[in-house]
Amino acid sequence: QVQLVESGGGLVQAGGSLRLSCAASGSIFSVDAMGWYRQAPGKQRELVAVISSGGITNYRDSVKGRFTVSRDNAKNTVYLQMNNLKPEDTAVYYCYARVINSETLWGMDYWGKGTLVTVSS
Repeated sequence: QVQLVESGGGLVQAGGSLRLSCAASGSIFSVDAMGWYRQAPGKQRELVAVISSGGITNYRDSVKGRFTVSRDNAKNTVYLQMNNLKPEDTAVYYCYARVINSETLWGMDYWGKGTLVTVSS
């Protein structure tokens, strides 16, 4: 089994910064893409940022220039540095990882339980 554990959410004023972390552990042979999704109340879950094992990144347009996704492959950990936060960034942020399971050698998608980010105006 594979677990993803997020940390770093909280309450911040508009214009402030937060850094999210997510560590993958368990039956891991290798980790491909990692990233972050978010879901605001009453809305669908949406991609925020993703990073490949080789460091190629992709962001949704609304966070480009403000958010930075990075990873530490040795620690199977992905980070999301969020700067100049806006009230519309308020959401539950979910960590995502595409993991090759060491027991089955199958690739599967795993999700964290989510961490709440609240940006006050």
